[in-house]
Amino acid sequence: MAGALFMRTAKENGAVILPIDSEHNAIFQSLPRDFSGDWAKSGVKKLWLTASGGPFLDFSAEALMKVTPEQALNHPRWSMGQKISVDSATLMNKGLEVIEAHWLFAAPPEKIGVAVHPQSLVHSLVEYVDGAMLAQLGNPDMRAPIAHALAWPERVTSGVDGLDLFQVARLDFRPPDTARFPCLNLAYAALAAGGVAPAILNAANEVAVAAFLERRVAFPGIFRAIDAVLDAMLVTPADTLEAILSADAAARRLCAARLHSGSGE
Repeated sequence: MAGALFMRTAKENGAVILPIDSEHNAIFQSLPRDFSGDWAKSGVKKLWLTASGGPFLDFSAEALMKVTPEQALNHPRWSMGQKISVDSATLMNKGLEVIEAHWLFAAPPEKIGVAVHPQSLVHSLVEYVDGAMLAQLGNPDMRAPIAHALAWPERVTSGVDGLDLFQVARLDFRPPDTARFPCLNLAYAALAAGGVAPAILNAANEVAVAAFLERRVAFPGIFRAIDAVLDAMLVTPADTLEAILSADAAARRLCAARLHSGSGE
């Protein structure tokens, strides 16, 4: 919501930002130690965020119309809260992570890719101009990135078991299906629009997800409600916290009104 303000404040105070989210922590570990956002000199070509794909990875568009909150909360790899579990199922969590990666690593949107990786063992990758790709792997356990940030630049025991490569045996990757899961493209669009658009995206998503969990809207209704709110609202500069919070509140009101009237379904 406030990436520009956050990064500006960090720079003004000489802060080092240590990402905790597993994907951004993996990118942080895979970038050059002295990376400062200068893409021309770093040799970095592209950042790749991995996504599990959620519980509906192979569901048809027709099947998605009938999924229940209980199914959405049954994540195949991670144990997460309700809202984040639904975001994983819609791919919105990956869209929000794209926006976060843009700010954290000074990455243009076209230099941030998403790869669906159902095993959730490769937590993200950095592609370099010489053809190399560096990845951070590990069992899906948030204690690992938390321990990394707490001990940085050293390393400590996290309590997470090491990855057994022979048991893993294979790693699968596929491109995201944005036709069935359009939230990822909505996030890219909000990032491209700039200003308060990411705040609008986030606010509408929270309202729509809550409606789905309360069985007031079908699963695809989440996408449609967010799209409608983004299309309806004016994108203004996100140059103050007040402007961002105002856009957040307006987006919540509009999304709630659309869902109440049935136009967001």
